[in-house]
Amino acid sequence: MFKAQRRILLCITNLVAGLGFVVLTVFLVPENLQLYDKYGYVIMTINRAPEETPLFAGIVGAVVFGLLLLVNVVANRVGVQRIEKKTLRSHETGIISEFIDKLRFAYTVDDFIQVVQTVLEDKADCSILYVDRESNYIIYNSSERIVTDEKTTTKLEQNYPTTWADGYYFLDEELGVVSRLRDARGFFLVAGTKHLYVFCRYTHEFDREIYKQLIEEYKRFESRSKTVAELTEISSLSQEWDALAATQRSFLPQQIPNIKGLDIDAYFRPLVNVSGDYYTILPMDEDKTLVMLGDVSGKGLAAALVMGLVMNTVKIIENKEDLPGVVRAVDQAIKGMHLQDKYTVLFIGIIDTKKMTIKYINASMSDPIIVTRAPDGYKIKPLSSNCSVVGIIELDDIQPAEQKLFRDDLILMASDGVSEVMNNDGVELGDTELYMNTIKNSAYKSAHHIVGDIVDLVLTYNGDKRLRDDVTMMAVKVEG
Repeated sequence: MFKAQRRILLCITNLVAGLGFVVLTVFLVPENLQLYDKYGYVIMTINRAPEETPLFAGIVGAVVFGLLLLVNVVANRVGVQRIEKKTLRSHETGIISEFIDKLRFAYTVDDFIQVVQTVLEDKADCSILYVDRESNYIIYNSSERIVTDEKTTTKLEQNYPTTWADGYYFLDEELGVVSRLRDARGFFLVAGTKHLYVFCRYTHEFDREIYKQLIEEYKRFESRSKTVAELTEISSLSQEWDALAATQRSFLPQQIPNIKGLDIDAYFRPLVNVSGDYYTILPMDEDKTLVMLGDVSGKGLAAALVMGLVMNTVKIIENKEDLPGVVRAVDQAIKGMHLQDKYTVLFIGIIDTKKMTIKYINASMSDPIIVTRAPDGYKIKPLSSNCSVVGIIELDDIQPAEQKLFRDDLILMASDGVSEVMNNDGVELGDTELYMNTIKNSAYKSAHHIVGDIVDLVLTYNGDKRLRDDVTMMAVKVEG
């Protein structure tokens, strides 16, 4: 109906435009224009007064023709609006138009179901079945028998699988597709894997033109709701990761303890919100302090879980002076998680400010050093590895090592995120003289300033690139 009436309107407005063209032609014809028939006899003579110049006639004709075209456009637009209001916005078709209007403001599945209930069910007395055909999960269905019957759902599943093309289709009483609207007793819409089946006994009363608007709005809704769902999921996951990151940070020292004879500072920057890096500072008595810094293999949740396990194991163990026992306890705890590829490298040591020593176990950490003052400048003494990685292979006999400490010595521990940061040429910072010179040149400063100098170096050396690893370090100045 809408399409037919629009065609009639178009014919009328085109006729008006044609008349305008005739008027223009009359104004532009030359003086004494004669029209002949096929035998050469004059059948019409058009005379124009001599005072009517061609220019004047042309201007008048153009103005008249322009006005007629404007009237034609306006009349066509107004006419289409009236026809649409009469055919698509009234009677049975008006219900589908109302559904389309409300669907524009639906952003979630709950919004969609609300519109279905208030318009298609309550006003149009339709039965609805809304299915995710990918999993054949029924998202929503009305309470009527036709959409709750297992035979109906099974037949629809067989007839209209996931591969069914996007669009609108008419259903007959046998749930088959029909092309003639007058034979339809329902219709269904397809947008991706989402199928919406609408069963209505007077489907043939809906103007066919309305279905083009309906399917477009339905597809827009499905795209919109998918985006909203993804954003909601991301937001939810972000909140969960933020909560996990906060929990993980709670394992780390909330503030550096004030320890007589030691000046300590640390830096912790995870690559993402959770990290496999860790460190701790645990005063044991007035002379002894346990320090530890380590790095779990890999990234993400699994590494964060192992990190928490290591920190908790060291925290609760009673005899912390038994460093081999502490390391073996960590080893057994990680192996007990059965994560197969997870292990940790770590440096753990006990600083004794009375004896001025550090007793330590270096489980394959590559960077712990002591920077000590000498007559000709600062010298670097490595705290070499004396244990394999922890948590994945059998540990050999572990023997702690011990180094003498002197006043103003610097003990520096760092994860490989510091030494392995690269410049634009792909050269790692730990392989450069710049790294060692920066450490030596900063060794006379406080622990806080030493850490700051190294962090600045890491970020500057990396340039504008994104860091590739967690960055964690600890500096301990021995005040004596």
